[in-house]
Amino acid sequence: MTGPSCQRVAFVDDEAEVRRANGQSLRLAGFEPVLFESGEAALEGIGDDFAGVVVTDLRMPGIDGLELLRRLSERDDDLPIILISGHADVATAVAAVKRGAYDFLSKPYAPDQLVTCVRRALDRRALALENRALRRTAANASGPLLGSASAIDALRRTITQIADLDVDVLIEGETGTGKGLVASMLHDLSQRRRRPMVTIDCGAMSDAHAESELFGHMSGAFPGAHHPRTGRIEQASRGSLFLDDIDVMPDAIQLRLHRVFDRREVTPLGADRGREVDLRVIAASKVDLSAKVRDGAFSAPLFYRMNGLTLRLPPLRERVDDIPLLFAAFSSRAAARTGRAEPKLTSAVWRRLQTHDWPGNVRELQHYAEQVTLGIDASILARSAAGRTGQLGLKERVNAFEAAIIEEALDTAGSVGEAVQALGLPRKTFYDKVQRHKIDITKFRRP
Repeated sequence: MTGPSCQRVAFVDDEAEVRRANGQSLRLAGFEPVLFESGEAALEGIGDDFAGVVVTDLRMPGIDGLELLRRLSERDDDLPIILISGHADVATAVAAVKRGAYDFLSKPYAPDQLVTCVRRALDRRALALENRALRRTAANASGPLLGSASAIDALRRTITQIADLDVDVLIEGETGTGKGLVASMLHDLSQRRRRPMVTIDCGAMSDAHAESELFGHMSGAFPGAHHPRTGRIEQASRGSLFLDDIDVMPDAIQLRLHRVFDRREVTPLGADRGREVDLRVIAASKVDLSAKVRDGAFSAPLFYRMNGLTLRLPPLRERVDDIPLLFAAFSSRAAARTGRAEPKLTSAVWRRLQTHDWPGNVRELQHYAEQVTLGIDASILARSAAGRTGQLGLKERVNAFEAAIIEEALDTAGSVGEAVQALGLPRKTFYDKVQRHKIDITKFRRP
């Protein structure tokens, strides 16, 4: 996230000169100050949709800072409220922070202290508002194929247009892009939905049992065939047949499949004649099948018989604007399923959503959302996910964990000094570890 979309700061103080001076400091820093002379005026002027943060003096006549904190928090518990306290009220301000105030400034404070504190509060406010917007969008999104990217819009329209046509469909897309979901949508929106969609995982099919599983067999067709069996293709008659990962279908089966699809007739092993089947074939491939045909690695007759219509699913890296929406939808579903509270977007989670390339596409993002919902640390997840492919040993895992902890401290603190203090490390030791783990400190500086 690059920064808050709103720069409004409500500043509440009963002294006119204090309001003027602080308002000027905030304006010079690029914020939009809104000045109130009392807690009553602030309550009236700060609406439920206020997108900024609040800075209020602790001691004021009438509604004081603590009461203002209580009432505003009842309206919006995500609204960051910064208290200004005199030396004698520091203990009260600390207690207020424990009860929900964002932070406090002790008088006298320098203008840059105010600006730094407000900037961090606005960062938090922006994340909270972004999180709300995503929840609303996810809740209002229709259908299982979420997203607003132009390729997804076009895909939804195409599915609606062709779902009820009795034409075979080839779905191409990388692993995790949602090919199974699209196949289910095509079936559920068609007249064939009254019959089942039979799914065959071509990648899990062995040559030894493929023919019997697909085409069925008669009693006595081969040793051990004591009873007849209806094949999976025949079971899909009057419904839909979904061939997942057809690009790895055994070569020996491809020719027989072409004959079945061409004649709409299946002959079980040991039978002397075929049986008519009413099929709608949906096939999915994680690679470009036409390229495999050109390379001689896939049956050309089967390919040209299947691809009456071809749908191509974009990888997640080509629809990055959809990532936050998808994360919100997946985490909401995971929270409902597990009885957990929906997780709020933290800066660490947001950074991962924006910077990770998601090689596992939507499926990887869904797993990540579920893990975050369960409370697994986001930065450690990122490190461990990167390390799984490398078969890390114990030492490497410990280093990855240590690096994740340092990154999390930098992200939370926003400055090296505060991160060093939070970790309880000497500054030199901290920098030695940063250098060893190749951590880019500049990524964690506040805008």
